Amino acid sequence: NESADAGYRRHCNACGADHFPRTDPVIIMVVRHGDDILLGRQSSWQPGMYSALAGFMEPGETIEAAARREVYEGAAIRVGDIRYVTSQPWPFPANIMIGLIGEATSRDITVDAKELEDARWFPSAEARQMLERTHPQGLWATNPMAIAHHLVAAALQAS
Repeated sequence: NESADAGYRRHCNACGADHFPRTDPVIIMVVRHGDDILLGRQSSWQPGMYSALAGFMEPGETIEAAARREVYEGAAIRVGDIRYVTSQPWPFPANIMIGLIGEATSRDITVDAKELEDARWFPSAEARQMLERTHPQGLWATNPMAIAHHLVAAALQAS
C-alpha cells in the first residue's frame, strides 16, 4: 500500500483498490459553572499544563452522552446543556476531535486517578492567565494549535 492524499487514502498497486483509514471520534469539552471552568491534567503531560476533559465516543453513543459520560468518569461532574463549538482532525492516531462547551449541574470533583492526575475549577481570571501563560504558579492551558486552547478561550468569552 502507498500513502496517497496526505495519508487520507492508501492505494494498493497490486489490485488497484483504495483503502480509507478509520477515524475514531473523540469528544473534548470545557465545562463551566458560573464564572469557573473545569480543567484537568494527566500525569504524562508537561508540568503545569491543564486541558479540557476528553475521551472516545462508544458505538451507539451520541456526542452529548459521550461528553457527559467522559466528564463524569474523569471528575464526577454532572453536565446539563452542551453546545458544539468546533472540531479538529487529529490524524495520528486517526481521530476527529469534537469540541464542546458544557454547563455543570454539580460542582464537587472526585478525580478518577486512572483517568486524571488532577481536575479543578479555575476562575475565569485565572484561566485567562493560563491561556496567556502569565499564571503566577506557571500553570497553562495547552498549546494554541490544540482545540482545547480554543475551547478554553470560547468558554471564557461566553462567561
